[in-house]
Amino acid sequence: MTDPAEVDLLQLHRFLGAVPTRDGVRVTVWSPTSDEVRVICGDRVAATLARLDSGYHAGIVDKLSIGDGYQLSFDGRPPIPDPASRAQRDSVHGDSVVVDPAFDWTDGDWRPPAIEDWVIYELHVGTVTDGGTFTSLIERLDELVALGVTAIELMPVADCAGGWNWGYDGVHLFAPNRNYGSPADMRRLVDAAHAKGLAVVLDVVYNHLGPEGNYLGAAGPYLSSRHQTVWGDAPNFDDPVNGDQCRRWFIANAVYWLDEFHIDALRVDAVHCIVDTRRPHVASEFAAAVDRMNQSSDRPSSTPHKFLIAESNVYDPEMIRPADRGGIGFDAAWSDDFVHSLYACLMPGVNLSDRDYRPGDDLRQVLTTGYVYTGTLDQFRRRDDPVDPVPTDRLVRCVQNHDFIGNHPTGRRLATLTDRSTAASAAALMILSPSIPMLFMGEEFACENPFAFFVDFSDASLRQSVIDGRRREYPQHDWSTGILPTDREAMTGSRIGPITDRAMWHWYQSLIRLRKSWQTAGVLGAGYHAECDPAAGRFSIRYAGGGVTVGLRRFGDQPRDAPERSMAGLTDRGTIVLDSGEVFGGGKGDSWAVVWSAADQTTPSDALSRRPDG
Repeated sequence: MTDPAEVDLLQLHRFLGAVPTRDGVRVTVWSPTSDEVRVICGDRVAATLARLDSGYHAGIVDKLSIGDGYQLSFDGRPPIPDPASRAQRDSVHGDSVVVDPAFDWTDGDWRPPAIEDWVIYELHVGTVTDGGTFTSLIERLDELVALGVTAIELMPVADCAGGWNWGYDGVHLFAPNRNYGSPADMRRLVDAAHAKGLAVVLDVVYNHLGPEGNYLGAAGPYLSSRHQTVWGDAPNFDDPVNGDQCRRWFIANAVYWLDEFHIDALRVDAVHCIVDTRRPHVASEFAAAVDRMNQSSDRPSSTPHKFLIAESNVYDPEMIRPADRGGIGFDAAWSDDFVHSLYACLMPGVNLSDRDYRPGDDLRQVLTTGYVYTGTLDQFRRRDDPVDPVPTDRLVRCVQNHDFIGNHPTGRRLATLTDRSTAASAAALMILSPSIPMLFMGEEFACENPFAFFVDFSDASLRQSVIDGRRREYPQHDWSTGILPTDREAMTGSRIGPITDRAMWHWYQSLIRLRKSWQTAGVLGAGYHAECDPAAGRFSIRYAGGGVTVGLRRFGDQPRDAPERSMAGLTDRGTIVLDSGEVFGGGKGDSWAVVWSAADQTTPSDALSRRPDG
């Protein structure tokens, strides 16, 4: 029998868990701390797996077939789910299910665009549609294509406890969340997205496991005894004895999503919180595996490229630097400094971060040089005052995301915290910046429904711990109002519903179309200049072929009028193609955005020159 410890890392996922074969179902589990592993079906022992010298246990179980449920017993202890379960029957505590990995894919000709050309749409599968499933999301893809997005980013789908969850409490990392549908349903979603020209990004979590239904520690040395996170147990990446195989297991999970589900990119959650004292850091090994996957001679040259996106709370110059130049080798990274600096301008009296952001000055620095805070996996995060700009075409910027909205007690969105003209102006600055823009579901039509934090745990003390923990983690907020995250209403009330604000939707659509035309014409790649007057709340990004200027009104405890909308300094630069004042109105004190394009550059065919209906 093949020893999985000796299998190439890029093939390891095909050996883990229950895999149908012609002779039955091959079950393989890594458990070097167990002498005996039994496969349990109902109340009977279906098989005892052979123990290999590497610590893997494996065997063919002829009493199992596709669709059957099973669990594993380690050294005679009560049975638990398979660590590499491909699907859970009813809950994270119950039977794992044998899944047929075969699927009739139709995306053989699919090729994702270059990542710097992406317009990402972050979404939560359970609330982006009323149905809350993989298949109901398919029905919304045409709307997203019409909007102009080129990639959808799914918040984590690894199965977790209860009926509703953001997804960051995953415990069955190989099993799509049963509340959203089957593994086949998830494949249907990816196949349908590719058919419509949409890349698919999957958010994955490797810094911790969820607090309920996490049986990895009972199955083997998957979890660290030395490191702990505020969210749950940390993987055992730097264990001197078992760290190598543990790293292989988690990396195999990443390859599994890219390979078996045709996912185009992984967004790796909180890379800066992945605890690993060994070098190279496991993040480098994730990147090396994906790079080798892209370069493998065994893969057809026509196979779509795969990408890695890091979520880091600061600018990490090593993260997106190629490995052959001493970097980690990710393809892109989130840029939190942009959104925090923006909100510091809009609401200087409201602290939405655990770091200090200076109103106006920090947004000027972000637009001019690319970031405010810097650090690496080995260095302390610090405020920095860079002299030279950094490349921003691989930085993901947004004006809203799940954390930024949901980590506030009431989960309010930008358009309800401020107003439509401010939301529209912020969107213009983000979408037309020299970076990768990311929208959060519903912002494109000024959705008024909140996006609350929500979890569903069965243990009362755990539910209370979540409530208390959020108050400790974000003490700057008033938690006396808002829905408890453990209430079902927190989830159902977060559904975005249908398009409600057509004017905002068309504004976003026109901004995206203009961005794409600038990319085609080479405008965004030819360098830019930022002009910022923080005292007046006026910020510009100017390219050789066009640009955007916004005036941002402050809210909160330091209100003041927005800067005067003087067109004299704008019309001499080119033709005005988008003007938020003509779409959303604009009296004294309102925010505004004006976009101009050089005469020889392409502009949107339906650029908003007047207020649209609806």
